[in-house]
Amino acid sequence: MTWTAPDVPRPTMSTLGDERAMLDGWLDFHRQTLLGKCAGLTAEQLRIPSVEPSGLTLLGLVRHMADNERWWFRMNAAGEPVDSLYGNGDDPDEDLNDIQHADAEADLATFAEEVAAARAAVAGRSLDDTYVYRRSGEEINLRWTYVHMIEEYARHAGHADLIRERIDGVTGV
Repeated sequence: MTWTAPDVPRPTMSTLGDERAMLDGWLDFHRQTLLGKCAGLTAEQLRIPSVEPSGLTLLGLVRHMADNERWWFRMNAAGEPVDSLYGNGDDPDEDLNDIQHADAEADLATFAEEVAAARAAVAGRSLDDTYVYRRSGEEINLRWTYVHMIEEYARHAGHADLIRERIDGVTGV
């Protein structure tokens, strides 16, 4: 039997709530949107690139966002002493580029684990809590991190739309 990416229900968005509930809701919506673009595809299909010269793939996007979850929420905001999931070698974009032999099922499971770990890392923390960004030394608050991650997912969801349409014609997931 051939493995396929599972169907993922999108959360129902609330139109009422406090700032944290809205940010959590929109972030979850975009997380599920990315997974929805992968639903029903085989590992081989998840490795199909967009159009040349880009080599961007759905699997690469999932890996990239798993690493972003780890980077922003765990490594930066929570200060956890963990390494990047991908890109520890010569290629800083290894998450996106090194997918020829990647295990799609394992990578989707890793994505789910990183989302859960990211949620746990910032649970109970105020949006006003700050940390020092590892790359620039700049002070950033958790609110900025949420907004940045929502923007990051939304941008990559557009890429995922086009890649999915190229693979099998499916749009609007």
